[in-house]
Amino acid sequence: MPRDSLRFRIPVFLLTLTGILLATVLAFPARSLAADDKTVWSDEEKPIVEQLRGLRKLPDDVRAHITMELALQIRRLPVTPNKLRLAGGLASLSTEGDFGHDTLQEVANTLAAALREQPQPGKNGEPGSLYVELASLVRYEHVEAAMDAPQFAAAMAKLEANDVKRQQADFTLADLQGKRWTLRDLRGKVVLLNFWATWCPPCRKEMPDLEALYLKFKDKDQGFVVLAISDEDSAKVNPFLAERNITYPVLLDPGRKVNEQFQVEGIPKSFVYNRTGKLVAQSIDMRTQRQFLEMLAQAGLQ
Repeated sequence: MPRDSLRFRIPVFLLTLTGILLATVLAFPARSLAADDKTVWSDEEKPIVEQLRGLRKLPDDVRAHITMELALQIRRLPVTPNKLRLAGGLASLSTEGDFGHDTLQEVANTLAAALREQPQPGKNGEPGSLYVELASLVRYEHVEAAMDAPQFAAAMAKLEANDVKRQQADFTLADLQGKRWTLRDLRGKVVLLNFWATWCPPCRKEMPDLEALYLKFKDKDQGFVVLAISDEDSAKVNPFLAERNITYPVLLDPGRKVNEQFQVEGIPKSFVYNRTGKLVAQSIDMRTQRQFLEMLAQAGLQ
């Protein structure tokens, strides 16, 4: 199951489509598991598919328990192409919040085991998308993976190269009030960049926590800036923010040039820079307030 069909990771060929079409295409985290999918699931697999479809509706504490149970159930399945798809689908959902390190470790164990059983071919010289999924869990969620496949090493190298590009990135964008912001001009402050869209449910879920952190730290001497970046137009973004009383700066990136600089293939995605401009923390999915605070602590903001 390709990484770019999961979560709210945006396939390259869809990047120019409207938010409405994106919402339709990506309304379910793994399109290949959707109700109209032509896949023939075994009797063992069908209950797992149904639970994956319902994960987002569960309270976070229940979701954490079910996620771990699903990881164990998938690992026990016979080796079939569906097993790898299910392991990838679960991995894509497991980072949408704070479900605990032990849960993420079991998810990583299951994905690594499935890849060892059924190595995923790469494409155009790039590592398979599920190797990148696993590498992202290791690099950004700090789990371990017993994987010596060359494609996994290539995926880790790809992520490291992307982070070098993000460290070097700079931009100037205008917010909804017309104020222009340049990233490098914010040296001396802790900066949290958040890539999002109105149609993205995990983005909407984390926004109240971002607003609470912005209000908590913005007027303190420590210096803190939240810059939320959307590729949508102001006619869509303005009423959305007004309904939710969001007050932190929202910048528009209509040509997606900044999204491309930061290698953003899916949202939500957040980056934290310390006062010297060093990229010190990032997320591969939505974060809770506690998780955001952990990221900010790495930049010296307490």
